[in-house]
Amino acid sequence: MEERKLGSQGLTVSALGLGCMGMSDFYGVRDDDESLATIYRALELGVTLLDTADMYGPFKNEELVGRAIKGRRDKVVLATKFGIVRSADPHLRGINGRPEYVRSSCDASLARLGTDHIDLYYVHRRDPNVPIEDTVGAMADLVASGKVRYIGLSEAGAETIRRAHATHPVTAVQSEYSLWSRDVEDGILQTVRELGIGFVAYSPLGRGFLTGQIKRSEDFAADDYRRNSPRFQGENFSKNLALADRAGELAKKQGITSGQLALAWVISRGKDIIPIPGTKRRKYLDENVAAEKVRLGPEILSALEEAFPKDVAAGTRYPTDGMKMVGR
Repeated sequence: MEERKLGSQGLTVSALGLGCMGMSDFYGVRDDDESLATIYRALELGVTLLDTADMYGPFKNEELVGRAIKGRRDKVVLATKFGIVRSADPHLRGINGRPEYVRSSCDASLARLGTDHIDLYYVHRRDPNVPIEDTVGAMADLVASGKVRYIGLSEAGAETIRRAHATHPVTAVQSEYSLWSRDVEDGILQTVRELGIGFVAYSPLGRGFLTGQIKRSEDFAADDYRRNSPRFQGENFSKNLALADRAGELAKKQGITSGQLALAWVISRGKDIIPIPGTKRRKYLDENVAAEKVRLGPEILSALEEAFPKDVAAGTRYPTDGMKMVGR
């Protein structure tokens, strides 16, 4: 697989990463054996960037990834995140960016992952009650100590990115980006490119919708996050289903799957963009990895632009409380 530079501080990763969240949380039943096999397969195929976070599970996903990379640490660019605090109520989230929490979270993640360093450590969400300079200052201390190699931000606004980068060089910003989530084109991508920061695109398959495999919201497991997502409810679901069908039509003309079309589009947006599609099954991993070789010509790119203009998706990316946590 092609390798790409992520940011301008020296980090190199595979052109396609693997999002590990769904292996342990949010998307129905866990199957740790198949998830481990999926990670092993990803490494065989040349995927080096593995993405997790302490709040996935919570904690279970880091433990799973730690098991997977045991004896394989030198093959992996390991990314994890801190800052979102889970409670007993799965619908409630807290945010903590205090320096002491940064340090304790890093130590806990290192223990769960079974490693002495994290390659890319993200602030999962900015704490509005803590200056970003304080949070990033603590992360800079982790870099100085050797516990972290590079730092990143997740779902941060342009001003936060600039302030953070002025405190310590930021290697990557991670945000949702896909054919139906193009918010970052209004300022975020311009900012990171100006500053020499790489961009990591999560949910490049629209949380599975753009694969064309989702036909009824009733098919989701009872604990599937998407049951509470505005884009997967009521009239929004029907409107978005039409978008997925259109993607399917265009993909068929290219001789590829809908998911491959969606991934190839993200890849086409620039060599500084690394999509991290998530999956917990090897068959979907193989399909996703094959998309890295797909090159879209001007005609299909123009057709996609017409079918998927900015803000085309019905409904917000997250429920109201979740939306308050992004872009700040």
